[in-house]
Amino acid sequence: MKKMKMYSIIAVAIAAASIGGCKSSKTGKTPAGETEVSVPCSGAGFFTDNKVFRANSIGQSMDQVTSKKIALTNARNELAQSIQTTVKTVTDNYTNSTSMNKKEELQQKFESLNREVVDQTLQGVRTICEKLVQTKEGNYKTYIAIELSADDLVKQYNSRLSSDDKLKVDYDYQKFKDTFNKEMDKMAAQKNGN
Repeated sequence: MKKMKMYSIIAVAIAAASIGGCKSSKTGKTPAGETEVSVPCSGAGFFTDNKVFRANSIGQSMDQVTSKKIALTNARNELAQSIQTTVKTVTDNYTNSTSMNKKEELQQKFESLNREVVDQTLQGVRTICEKLVQTKEGNYKTYIAIELSADDLVKQYNSRLSSDDKLKVDYDYQKFKDTFNKEMDKMAAQKNGN
């Protein structure tokens, strides 16, 4: 009986400790022995949402201009990857929802257009945050965040797809845009849920 009582006390202590642990993580307190690092141009205000694609990066160099180029190149690459992944999902969903006989041809055309449109659209990227710091060692570090309007991207796709004689017969802009918007909403919900 004493053993059961002892196990009960241990179980209650463990439960109390884990509840206490949960409370501290929900309040946002940093665990003991750890230091929170605040990274400029990153965090919740710099996530992709249902209106814009966003990316951020850091570049470091002994040269100030080179540090910015590195940060911008890395951020643009991250943005391009995010767009390509999203558009791939959208085109898969869009072509699967069509009732036409040329699904494979349409998917192949979308994939080749994807690369072209992303390259062309990245020229419309806007810098939303930029911080330049100098390290103890004398190097330069650039923090940067960029964004691209999801509407601008859809318009670029529409422009390219509408001008393709083979595709414009089967292409439905509103259906494509609706599919795209649903994917953006899903992405925003996932980011907000984390």
